[in-house]
Amino acid sequence: MNDLDVRFMRAALVEARRAEAEGEVPVGAVVVQGTEIVGRGGNRNIRLNDPTAHAEILALREAAQRLANYRLTGCTLYVTVEPCAMCAGAAVLARLDRLVYGCDDPKSGAVRTLFRLVDDMRLNHRLAVTNGVLEDECAVCLQEFFQKKRE
Repeated sequence: MNDLDVRFMRAALVEARRAEAEGEVPVGAVVVQGTEIVGRGGNRNIRLNDPTAHAEILALREAAQRLANYRLTGCTLYVTVEPCAMCAGAAVLARLDRLVYGCDDPKSGAVRTLFRLVDDMRLNHRLAVTNGVLEDECAVCLQEFFQKKRE
């Protein structure tokens, strides 16, 4: 973990808080090329009535549009929680160089917890992974959200 990882994870946490303010599960993501954010996203499943409107997918879509390329080589995806199978698969298909995430997801994590999609040797592309960046902040964001839901 380096200073840039912390900086961009904080940006992903801003996106998570925006999603939370709209009643969504607080997951945020940013796509970075070099030192520039080229895509942002927060969960929008409920608002858009779209099961694919995860933070990572929205950030990847924005980055691809902005860079005018569906291949996001040279880019890093920062996300507050370990991606699910759909989002991990999208990261592989986008040919990202790297994935950085905050906290593990024991119920649907597809990077290290339940599956290992992004570094599976059977796939034609693999990503470098850094996990645990601002892990406590990312976990607390989710825990507080679900605690409020239960009250």
